Amino acid sequence: MRALTKTLVGFTAAVGIAAGTLAGAGAATAADTAGASQAAVGAQAAILATQNFGLSSQQAKNVQCFLRGAPARYTGDIDGQLGTNSWKAMQRHLKEYWDYNDDIDGDPGPNTIRALQRMLAFGWDYNDSIDGKAGTNTKAAFKRFANEMSVFYPC
Repeated sequence: MRALTKTLVGFTAAVGIAAGTLAGAGAATAADTAGASQAAVGAQAAILATQNFGLSSQQAKNVQCFLRGAPARYTGDIDGQLGTNSWKAMQRHLKEYWDYNDDIDGDPGPNTIRALQRMLAFGWDYNDSIDGKAGTNTKAAFKRFANEMSVFYPC
């Protein structure tokens, strides 16, 4: 999914550069267009880097506070943005307790979501398929988990 998004963003940037170059006199220069395209790619990368799955900032902070405990060992900022480091910590937790068996890469892909769903099924009323898709029921159970973590792992 991430590779496809990067490919589409790159293609869109290339088309934008070509369109800007062909626009003729008075149009933005190719360098201006390239700069705008790079900014768009940077913004898209920032969006991909944070994946809160419907959690509010405060709920994501609750999860980060939980992740500070062993074996997750999250040492990043409690900023309410579940980015790469937060997801690496979650993957370490899921590997220890919920049969996550993939790389600790910080990418909350299908294997991470499946392990998260197993965890959520245990105590946060997730009763849907363990399918690796962060659908409505997964997000709702993740919110219940995040809300409960504020009681047990206050920052």
